[in-house]
Amino acid sequence: MPPKKKSIDFEQSLATLENLVNRMEQGDMTLEESLQAFETGIALTRECQTRLAAAEHQVNKLIEQQGNINLAPFDDADEGDH
Repeated sequence: MPPKKKSIDFEQSLATLENLVNRMEQGDMTLEESLQAFETGIALTRECQTRLAAAEHQVNKLIEQQGNINLAPFDDADEGDH
């Protein structure tokens, strides 16, 4: 069940990042604390982006295995409604 573990890790990383942003937005941190929080936030953002890219790659691979290679951005699906 390693994929479930990664999902939990992603969700935990995202929640940590959200909490960090909320703390920084309050403006109660010292400069040193803010710099450390920013550095941590950058690391968490990169980690989440890496996990999302891996998930996207896995989804694309699964779609290709099904023989359906018709990929379109989500935004294109809504253009007919405007």
